[in-house]
Amino acid sequence: MAITAGIDVGTGCVKAALFEVEEGQSRWIGRGVERIRQRDPYRLAEEMFDAVLKEAKVARADVAYVATTGDGESLSFSTGHFYSMTTHARGAIFLEPATRAVLDVGALHGRAIRTDERGKVLAYRMTSQCASGSGQFLENIARYLGIAQDEIGTLSQQGKDPEKVSSICAVLAETDVINMVSRGISAANILKGIHVSMAQRLASLLKGVNAQSGAVLMTGGLGLDTGLVAALREAVAESRVPVEVKCHPDAIFAGAIGAALWGAFRHEKLASQQRMALAS
Repeated sequence: MAITAGIDVGTGCVKAALFEVEEGQSRWIGRGVERIRQRDPYRLAEEMFDAVLKEAKVARADVAYVATTGDGESLSFSTGHFYSMTTHARGAIFLEPATRAVLDVGALHGRAIRTDERGKVLAYRMTSQCASGSGQFLENIARYLGIAQDEIGTLSQQGKDPEKVSSICAVLAETDVINMVSRGISAANILKGIHVSMAQRLASLLKGVNAQSGAVLMTGGLGLDTGLVAALREAVAESRVPVEVKCHPDAIFAGAIGAALWGAFRHEKLASQQRMALAS
């Protein structure tokens, strides 16, 4: 039995997951997520790691492998680092075994990842850094409209006449939204229009990675945006992409989960090599 940890340092949040792995069976024993805001993400990651360990009643010395992902490569207490595409794919498979593609929509970008049943990345496509299909852009718009983050999805689904945002540049798209408000367009229709625009770009990414079957799991900070999920389901139907879009309440942890599980795999492989070396 081994205990492994995964720490995902993102642009907007730090996520941690703690697993107990034995004979191929994985049990989730701890988790934590914190928005970075204006704090040092590395200090926050260490504080969260200690908090998760304390909650699970596990000592640092008992953790066999600490795997990082995202921007966490420089964490001083980590054992190894994994690319975020790899960890999101593996984490998505853990959360939803039918997953064959992942749509990771974070603070700065969105990306589509096609995977096999083991979590191996087969293909990927991503939006540009300045694209308006990101969590940070949506957060800025909500702040401008005076809407709380947890109200965005519900309000968006109330929109009956969405006003689409045409620009792929976040700065120009924000200007579009300001013009919409001045024209008296409702917040619901503005948000629905933004979601429709984002969903169409994400559906295009899915086509780009040749997603042909199985489930598509939404991960990242916008994985629980019900308005975006609803718009994406409509977009893939219109684009005739033969997949089922799914969400999961723990989708934000996908990267941290994947890091912990890949860490367990690497730990076992290294331990096996050591046993073979000793035997010889």
